[in-house]
Parts: sequence; C-alpha cells; structure tokens
Amino acid sequence: MRGTLDHTMMRVEDLDATLAWYQSHFDYEEYGRWEADTFTNVFLGPPDKHDEGALLELTYNHDGRSYDFGDAWGHIAVRVRDVYETYEQLLDEGVSDYRDPDSCGGSYAFVRDPDGHEIELVERDHGARFSLDHTMLRVEDADAAIGWFVRKLDYDLFRREEFDDFALYFLKPGDDPAETMSVELTYNYDGRTYDIGDAWGHVAVRADDLQADWETLVTRHAADYRDPASCGNRYAFTKTADGHEVELVTN
Repeated sequence: MRGTLDHTMMRVEDLDATLAWYQSHFDYEEYGRWEADTFTNVFLGPPDKHDEGALLELTYNHDGRSYDFGDAWGHIAVRVRDVYETYEQLLDEGVSDYRDPDSCGGSYAFVRDPDGHEIELVERDHGARFSLDHTMLRVEDADAAIGWFVRKLDYDLFRREEFDDFALYFLKPGDDPAETMSVELTYNYDGRTYDIGDAWGHVAVRADDLQADWETLVTRHAADYRDPASCGNRYAFTKTADGHEVELVTN
C-alpha cells in the first residue's frame, strides 16, 4: 500500500467566500472540481505544490446546512518561511487576529478561515509556501492510534514531542519526500473524550490498486465503513480507532 496523504477534506457553508479567502490570502489555485447534483468538491493548493504534496478539498453541500466542529479534529498546518512576517501580512490583508506567534512561543501561529477551521502557520525550510504540512487529529488512546496508522497504513513515527500534560506524534510513510503531508496525533493525558462533529470530513490516502489495498486493510482489521463497490469503485472509506474517516483514492 502506498499510503501517501493526498488531501484533507473540510466542509464549508459559503463556497464562493471560502474559495476567495484561500485564493487571495494563500494564492491557492484550483486543481480539480467535481460538480454533483447535491454537492460540489473543489481541490486547492499552491501553484508550485510538490508533485507528491497534498491538496485541500472543500466540500459544499447545496442544501444550506451548517456544521458542528466538535473537537476531535484540530487543524491543518501550512508551511511558511517566517511565521512573524507571514502573520503580519495576513493581518494587513484583513485576516482576523487569532493566535499570534508570541502567544505560541514564536515558532508557529494560528488563523481561521471564514468557516472557522483552524490553520497553523509553521516554519519549514522545505515545500511551497502555504503547502500542507500536516493535519492534526485528537486521539483518546495514543498507543491504539499510533498502532492503527503503523499497522493499517505502514506509516512510520518520525517525530514525537512529549510535554507535561500532552504529547504530539507525527506519522507518514517512511519513504515519502519531506514535502508530503503527515498526520499529527495529539494525545491529552487527562483522559478526555472527543466529538467528531461534521465540519471536518476526512483525510485521504493514495492507493495504487483500490481493490487490492482495500482487501489489505480489511485483512488488517480496518473498519469496513464504505467499501469500493458502495462508492462506484472510485474510492473507499475506513475509520481510525478514534472514528476519523480515512478515504482511499487512486487519483
């Protein structure tokens, strides 16, 4: 199984407003669009995205629904060279002041998009500006969550940061280039539980052979959530130990 992270999906209430926000502030361009009868999917990323880099998928449902964020999903993170300079630029452009670099120890900062999704700005010396660096998921059992990504998707734990009351674990395929996206698992030591909500949708991983890779996942006891046949043999879905949806895609 290839397993490289392909995209992160988030749901939005005003597609035009959200598109304009990412295009004007991050210089994102459209890499693809799917217009269905009841929803629209748009895939975005920086124009100089690495060939193996991940995209952001915006899903707009045509029925005017609103969304609950829950707290099981944390944020997406995008790469910048200088977090102070970038944060000030975004404020000058009209982005709301949310968590400035000083409040985050000087090495990162946070903004929010028009729908309220949190976006972390992280300093990196690789990857295109505003390319996706990681997607953060909160987990209730760190051992089970790490084990799921290692056993089901053959991921490597390549970085860990452990503090007094929480820990961060970063995983992705071991042979991926630095420019690909990773998952960040956040584990709080106080035993709290989380609500998935519906403002965030899923992370997607690339499969070389959808049916064969699906069968591998089932053999490894991944949740049989939406198999390829139920998705027109174009994609499939499983769930992590904490209930986060993971899509398998071939393109």
